Amino acid sequence: MNLKNIWKPSASIKNLIKRSKIISNIRLFFLERNILEVETPVLSRSTVTDVNLVPFKTDYFSLNHVDKLTLWLMTSPEYHMKRLLAAESGPIYQICHSFRNEELGKYHNPEFTILEWYQPFYSITKLMREINDLLQKVLKYPKSDKISYQNVFIKFFKIDPLDTSLIELKKLSKKLKLDHLTHLEQDLNKLIQLLFTLHIEPNLGKKKPLFVYHFPAEQASLAAINVKDSRISERFELFFKGIELGNGFYELTDVNEQKNRFLKDNKNRIAMNLPVRKIDDYFLKALSYGLPPCSGVAIGLDRLIMLALDQNNINEVISFPLDRC
Repeated sequence: MNLKNIWKPSASIKNLIKRSKIISNIRLFFLERNILEVETPVLSRSTVTDVNLVPFKTDYFSLNHVDKLTLWLMTSPEYHMKRLLAAESGPIYQICHSFRNEELGKYHNPEFTILEWYQPFYSITKLMREINDLLQKVLKYPKSDKISYQNVFIKFFKIDPLDTSLIELKKLSKKLKLDHLTHLEQDLNKLIQLLFTLHIEPNLGKKKPLFVYHFPAEQASLAAINVKDSRISERFELFFKGIELGNGFYELTDVNEQKNRFLKDNKNRIAMNLPVRKIDDYFLKALSYGLPPCSGVAIGLDRLIMLALDQNNINEVISFPLDRC
């Protein structure tokens, strides 16, 4: 890096102009479909319980510094947007900055731009079609394809992830020379996730975007469980050129099930010596009031634009990454 020019943006002005045009066209895409653009807070009184996400923490002080309120930078606008949905907003989208600590690299910046939207009364299949429309019309991506998590696992490993054993997966790990990473993994689901991340993800969507859908129920997070097969969830991820671009769900609307999942997250946090997170009561109240049946997706906009402009690093499409901010 040329320290003399460290004050300059990492992306060229040419790329920043192209980025601006893409974002304008994304907004036009939603405007034409009568999907409302919304804005929600960057700061929140609560944060996520997910063991895989590390949020940024800050404090608000009253004018006399007597009162202090702990606040969190949002890892995504999801909870606030679902509160809007419960208040009968109808279909909504948002383009905003989100924040995740301990994430930095070729495809990660701790402050990043996210595109998130929700469609009431859409199945994940219908939402995937709309995402494909966006990718083709706005970003000129090739037409996407899709495959189930079960079938993509079978395709790569000839093992059914919904009907396998820890012994079988450890044999596979040894064959792939991953036993140095997996010998401590005694959790079947964690080992499945590790194999998927290390050996399947980098090979997905080489020529055109690929949706992988029906993730195992243990990886449901905020997704509903499939009504016909309780082993799978109504969750999908989008990949292109080996890069994960988006994560979507047919949203869980059962407040009791959601609360139980949050409590389970905190139990896992204790087991992993991670701090317990306060559960977002406002979000649970919104679910209790009534979230309409809907599907939603969160997409990393920096990565999306990076691929659209044929770049190899998100720093080529954002102005001031961590090392320049």
